[in-house]
Amino acid sequence: MKERTPAPGGAAPGGPRRPGPPVDRRQRVLRRALPAGLLALAALVAGIVVGAGGSDAGRAAVDAYAKAWSAGDWATMHAQLTAAAQKRIGLIPFADANRAALATATALETAVRTGTPRRAGDHLWRVPVTVPTRVFGTIRGDVLVPVKDDGGDVKVDWVPRLLFPGLRDGQRLTRDTVMPARGAILARDGTVLAQGPGRTSSIPDVASQVVGQLGAIPAARVQELSALGVPPDGRVGVTGLERVFDAQLAGAPSGVLKAGPTVLARSAGHPGADVRTTIDPVIERAATAALGGRYGGAVALNPRTGELYAFAGVPFSILQPPGSTFKMITAAAALDAGIAAPSSTFPYASQALLSGVPLANAGGEVCGGSLAQAFAVSCNSVFAPLGAKLGAARLVQAAERFGFNQPSPIAGVAESTIPAADQIGDDLAVGSSAIGQGRVQATTLEMAQVAATIADGGRLPRLTLSLADARRVDARGARLGARAIKARTAAQMRDLMLGVVRYGTGTAAQITGVPVAGKTGTAELKSSQPGEISSNPQDTDAWFAAFAPAGRGRRPKVTVGVMLVSAGAGGDTAAPVAREILATALQRH
Repeated sequence: MKERTPAPGGAAPGGPRRPGPPVDRRQRVLRRALPAGLLALAALVAGIVVGAGGSDAGRAAVDAYAKAWSAGDWATMHAQLTAAAQKRIGLIPFADANRAALATATALETAVRTGTPRRAGDHLWRVPVTVPTRVFGTIRGDVLVPVKDDGGDVKVDWVPRLLFPGLRDGQRLTRDTVMPARGAILARDGTVLAQGPGRTSSIPDVASQVVGQLGAIPAARVQELSALGVPPDGRVGVTGLERVFDAQLAGAPSGVLKAGPTVLARSAGHPGADVRTTIDPVIERAATAALGGRYGGAVALNPRTGELYAFAGVPFSILQPPGSTFKMITAAAALDAGIAAPSSTFPYASQALLSGVPLANAGGEVCGGSLAQAFAVSCNSVFAPLGAKLGAARLVQAAERFGFNQPSPIAGVAESTIPAADQIGDDLAVGSSAIGQGRVQATTLEMAQVAATIADGGRLPRLTLSLADARRVDARGARLGARAIKARTAAQMRDLMLGVVRYGTGTAAQITGVPVAGKTGTAELKSSQPGEISSNPQDTDAWFAAFAPAGRGRRPKVTVGVMLVSAGAGGDTAAPVAREILATALQRH
């Protein structure tokens, strides 16, 4: 009889069922038990993860930390740290450390750019960081942020390596940089004013007046220049054109950025650019000669384009009371506000009484009449009360439209100032301010800018020493600045200033065949009484601001400002200096 083969795992066909091998039963048991086992295992793993902080533990703190880092919000970053970490490093040292790291890297911004935090392990999160820098390009890397249980909350367990991507424990971020060859400074005609390590020039007489000096980094510029990668021992422009164009002339340093001994980034750098300035050597020589070695300043500029043709002495850095040249602002503000007209009349007097205190005219002279007459002879007894009538608020607003209390567009120029309206004081103080005394302070350049604004129809010129910048003009050929006064007011002011030179205090500025508009100033340095002018020339600064040609229908080409410290009356000493500079400049342009 033929034997039958049993079916796998069961009885032979037609025969009784027999139990399968023991291994088969175990497999069935395991198959039935597997889901329960997985659940138990999952529960065990979950318990372990929860005990370790959980898959999301610390995410909120790290995410808030990263977002605050992107915003440069050091306080919010610090708030995400554990209590122990906050104790190790307070908020101010924490903020300083972060700022210092970014400055070392020459970061373009006061914050980094962060991506979405990703878990990197137990108690560890990976934050992608991008840092655009001025010198080393864009630096990218991950920062591993540790977290720790902090009284039931999971917080950032901060350590110094979190300051910058690439840092490891115990490492500091450092850089080594070297400055490249400095660019050359050129006059408007291309003549070299300074070049090479020795900063030599083919016209040293002109260069010595305008180029300025290189020197150690001034304390006030340490942070600025460090952010540009300049090494602590670098030499930078500290005065003159070297200061004005320091950033362009300096170029970009070469060097390396390191995390401990590891190089994070390199920079090849590039040499400084040559700068062609607006300086006209002929006008510069005239300004230097006219100033004659006296302590003060002189500038000549184009009132339309704002380009400076020349500067001599200290027209950018010395702040002095502008005296009656400030009456250009007071008169313009009064005309603009409609509280006076050129034909308005005022009583003849030797002084004005403001807040019960007499404010005298120069030498006790008696003056008055029309606004035009009073302006021509610089009558304090008219303009001090006019300033008080205008009021502190409108006076200050007018001064600010002319450039006071504003940083100059030219680097290194001191800011001319007038106190805030609520800080000037009573009518006497407002009246004193209206005639350029009190606490009003101005540079020679500022008062030249005021005259240039009037010359260009009431628009504040955009001052520049860069020829390339001056040539960026609009369709009508003017670098339109902000409007300071109405065009009609500017035309009225031009007529008032013509009177000063034709028959007033500024006749010494007359040029044959050329209408000159100007304003004198004799600023008190030592006085026992407001408005009183000392008989000692050393007690007053001499000022003059002017432009030409100033006849109706003629476009002014040159504006000049002059200030001589302790040199007497503006009409006697400053006006002749201005005339010499104007005459030369008008021949050139």
